[in-house]
Amino acid sequence: MAQAKTGDKVTVHYTGTLEDGSVFDTSEGNIEQSNDHLCGCDSKKDTDKGCGGNCANDPMEFIIGAGQLIPKFEAAVIGLEPGQSVTVSIAADDAYGQRAEEMVAVIERSEIPPEINPEPGHQMEVILEDGSPFPVLVTEVTDSTITLDGNHPLAGRDLTFAIRLVEIL
Repeated sequence: MAQAKTGDKVTVHYTGTLEDGSVFDTSEGNIEQSNDHLCGCDSKKDTDKGCGGNCANDPMEFIIGAGQLIPKFEAAVIGLEPGQSVTVSIAADDAYGQRAEEMVAVIERSEIPPEINPEPGHQMEVILEDGSPFPVLVTEVTDSTITLDGNHPLAGRDLTFAIRLVEIL
């Protein structure tokens, strides 16, 4: 049977857990904790990304070595045959990096258009100097300020993935 190699388009099922064993993402069933799937979608909103907004039920498709995912996740699939599984632990530095306090900003409430009512836990986009959008999380709102966090939600966390190769396409 063929083994997965760099350049192959594959589909996998996976479950990602944190050090305490809690599941932060999976392709095999719904989880309430995560909106941020590895495939890049927000499963509660997106329908135009690779998973069709249904990644909580379908295997994830990617090209090994194309840089679409965490490199050590992609590398863990190399050598697997369809139906085989592997578990890989990925340190924070090799996943989403360490939390960076310089990615947290407190802005004046007056800098946000009045029709926008941010609340802690809401995701927003800020426009960078080059004009590109950048996602941030609202972490605190007062009468005069809003705290925005640009760190990835999994920054600073060690991750473990149970991965099962479904198919080499």
